[in-house]
Amino acid sequence: MSTKPQQLPNSKDDVILWIKQYQENELEEAQIKLVEHYKPLVQTLSRKFSRGPEHAEDLFQVGMLGLLGAIRRFDVSVGKSFESFAIPTVIGEIKRYIRDKTWSVHVPRRIKELGPKIKKAVDQLTNELQRSPKVEEIAELLNVSVEEVLEAMEMGRSYQALSVDRPLEADQEGGESTLLDLVGRKEKGYEQTDQRMLLEKVFSVLSERERNILQLTYYENLSQKETGERLGISQMHVSRLLRRALQKLREAIHVKSTECLK
Repeated sequence: MSTKPQQLPNSKDDVILWIKQYQENELEEAQIKLVEHYKPLVQTLSRKFSRGPEHAEDLFQVGMLGLLGAIRRFDVSVGKSFESFAIPTVIGEIKRYIRDKTWSVHVPRRIKELGPKIKKAVDQLTNELQRSPKVEEIAELLNVSVEEVLEAMEMGRSYQALSVDRPLEADQEGGESTLLDLVGRKEKGYEQTDQRMLLEKVFSVLSERERNILQLTYYENLSQKETGERLGISQMHVSRLLRRALQKLREAIHVKSTECLK
């Protein structure tokens, strides 16, 4: 049965003891104490790589998974401190998540890995040269081609997709156009026009009375009784003629559709 951690450890011996308890007996109490103790460390590491509060929370969760993995894999017999093993493990998980999960579009792995190197190279060269470095100088420092540097810089803009609601420009009246305004939409009018033209072609298979019944029933929304009174026939006769007319239309539409597919 698990219990809440009582006091955070102040010695490495406590940490090693709890790691042993968890690895050997899967003692949940030991795991909780370790997680609570190293939670501030993971928070610090995740904030270092975050781009904002929401992103920091995602990275924190990933970092905690890295911490749990470090607890399971740490070899206490090696003799080194747990922190020296856990920190690279947590950072590795965070960097892997950033590389594989946070890009809006698919980007080759080599480009993802080159991006951070370019940033460091720019900072280094700026300090050394006291000016913004040229692309050729960045490529020479990193021992890569100019084309690779340019590609990585261009792909870096794909890290986060633009919102379709983002304003692009304002018109003369002050209204703003968004990316969504430029995206094509499916126009249902074309489909309705095609259907209307098809019906006009197949309506020739109906008799004049059948066309009148369809006109009164479906376009003027009269009941079958009202349609019969208008045409001087019984409601039953209207129903029979309506069924026959619809069947003739279905057959004619099927024939026309088959012809269009040939």
